Order: sequence, then C-alpha cells, then structure tokens
Amino acid sequence: MASSTKKDPNDKSYVRAMFDEISARYDFLNHSLSCFQDILWRRACCKELRKLKPGRRLLDLCGGTGDFAVTYEKFNGVQDKAVLGDFSYGMLKGAAGKKTSAVPVQLDAMKMPFAEDSFDVVLNGFGMRNVPDVGGALQESARVLSDGGYLQILEFFSPRNAFNKLFYKVLAPLFIPVMGAFFSKRDAYEYLVNSVLNFLPVADFVKLAEEKGFELVHVKPCFFGVAYRVLLRKRGAVAENCAAVAAE
Repeated sequence: MASSTKKDPNDKSYVRAMFDEISARYDFLNHSLSCFQDILWRRACCKELRKLKPGRRLLDLCGGTGDFAVTYEKFNGVQDKAVLGDFSYGMLKGAAGKKTSAVPVQLDAMKMPFAEDSFDVVLNGFGMRNVPDVGGALQESARVLSDGGYLQILEFFSPRNAFNKLFYKVLAPLFIPVMGAFFSKRDAYEYLVNSVLNFLPVADFVKLAEEKGFELVHVKPCFFGVAYRVLLRKRGAVAENCAAVAAE
C-alpha cells in the first residue's frame, strides 16, 4: 500500500518524520557525501570560538546526532551547562554513547523551552535550512543567548558563484539522491539538495541576522563556498542603547 504521508517540505511533521527515518545512517552519509570535510568544518568553527573565550553554557541547536557538541567540547572542554536540541527524536537517539555532556532535548527551534540569557554559545550546523521561519529561529536564538554571546552557523546557502551553481544545480541532484537511495532514503537527500537551492544566499542571511539582534563577526567559505561558517554575536543592551541614541 502506498504511503499516505504528504511529502511537503514545508510541513514540519513530514520533515521531522523524514529525519527520524534516516537517523541511523545520517552520520555515515553526511561524512561520505562531504568527503569527510564536514568534520574539518566543525573543527574550524570550534577552534575559532576557543580564541574568543566565550562563557561555558552551550546549546547545540538543530544538533541532530550531536557531532557539533562533541567537537565543541573536544576543543573547549566540558561545559558547565550543555544542551543538545533537535526536533527529531530519532536524531537525538543517534547521539547516545557519544562523548559529550550535552543533555538531549526534543524542541522547536522557534519556540524553545529556555529562559532568556540561558546560553553563551549556540551552535547550529546545517539546521537553519530546515526551519520554516528563519527569521523566527534567529530571533529565538538571540533570546536565549546572553548579551555578547555567539551564534555559530555552519550551513549550505543558496549558490551564487559559478562553481556552486554547477555543484548544486547539476552535480548534486545527480549523485546525492542516488547515494541516499543506495544507503538510506532517496526522498530525504532530494530534500537536502532542494533545501539548499531554496534557501537564502549567505549575504541575505547575514542581513536578516543583523535585523534580529546580531552583529557579524565573520563569514568564511568552506571548499570554495559549498558551505559557509558564519559567526554572529548578539548585540548587548549597551550597544543597542548607543545605536538608538545615535539614530535620534
């Protein structure tokens, strides 16, 4: 019997169910499809944050199976408070046994069960494309961050240069879903490619983040811009007041 599940990429229930289904093979496929570059990208993010000496309260948001939290604690030490948050229970189960102190919490990135000023660092690896309201997710991340806290984004953004357009519009639709079908679930990896093509360009994402209370620290391309590391800092109350006075 054919499945009655509606395959709507904008439907949170469908996306959650899709990630639940692929969770057992998620790490293997992510590493394989990126030729293990995703591991190096996470390390680069965490080393850069170490130089900034942030506070010791960590949220790995849209954290999936916990690789970002594991890497962060490897380079920055066990945190005083650490949470691994994701909307897919299956993905959170995949973090079991990994070397991290982060406590798994199933949550909605646009309505988190945390008070304001709960974290000093929020990581988000390849998760912003999967929320239906990017602006809302950025605003919610700012809410739970302390003033001056950091939001580290690692993401595939909508392609703008010639190499990335070739990769995502020609090459990726050919080989990524095929590999996904062989090892896991074809629909999920067709969704992955389409989610990149339908996402914001990195410049538009940064502009939106600035509108939601962040200031840009840096944007760094990974592998000629196939992915980007975007480091943002939450503007503090003092900076907001100064900006308001300057605008008067």
